[in-house]
Order: sequence, then structure tokens, then C-alpha cells
Amino acid sequence: MATDLYKTIKITPKRQSKPPVSQKAYRGFSTVNPDNNSFQQFDVSLIKQNLLNHLNIRQGEKLSDPRFGCIIWDALYEPLTSQLKDAITENVTNIVNYDPRTRATGVQVSEYESGLQIECTLMYLDYNISEQLRLQFDKSVGLS
Repeated sequence: MATDLYKTIKITPKRQSKPPVSQKAYRGFSTVNPDNNSFQQFDVSLIKQNLLNHLNIRQGEKLSDPRFGCIIWDALYEPLTSQLKDAITENVTNIVNYDPRTRATGVQVSEYESGLQIECTLMYLDYNISEQLRLQFDKSVGLS
């Protein structure tokens, strides 16, 4: 009779639910900066590098999407009219907003010594961080 008792008793373990993941970690690598000890990049620095990579692609260079890329490289030697400023502002805003992790809240285009300067207020959505980004597109040096 004692053996029948063990067959009827069922023990169910209490399941514990996993806590929700609150921190997102973006991981990647970049070989652009030779001063880094490691090629690994995380979170905000990776997002910023992805944005710079997108800005370094001239519009029309990507085979699968000729509208992808930045028009500033073609506009460096053109006179900076209000129409060109508006086109560059729209293009930079679209590039920043192309990445679902970022939003451009303000873009200003101005001339400087030998090129164009872009000042953009950049919002990292997942981290609720806002940053002022200043990019200089130089006729002889490139993006700095």
C-alpha cells in the first residue's frame, strides 16, 4: 500500500519568470580609429559610427538602392543657395531618421573655410540622450 501512495503524489516545481530586459546593448566593431585598443564598439559609439558610415556614402554608390547616401559630397563645389541648404537639411534629416535608434531634432547647414559644416541635434531614442553633432565636410580632407 505504501507504494501506491508514491504513485499518486505529484510534485510540480514552482516556475519563476525571467525578469524583463530593460537595457539594450548594441554590439559591433569598427576599424576606422587606429588609436582604439579594440575594434569592438557598443551602444552610443556604435550608433554614431553607423551614422558616420552612412554619411560617408555618396548618393548613388550603393548598387541596390541609388537613393541611399549623402548628397553633400556632390554639393561641396556648388554655391550654397537656400534651395541647396534645404536639400542638404532634408537629406541629413532623412539619414539620421533612417536609423530607428536615432532622430534629428534640428539640422543647420553653413559654409566654413573650405567646405560645409552641419550641426545636428541628435537624439538616441533607446537611451533618451541628446547630443549636438558637428560635422565638417571638407573639399580636400573629407568628413572630419
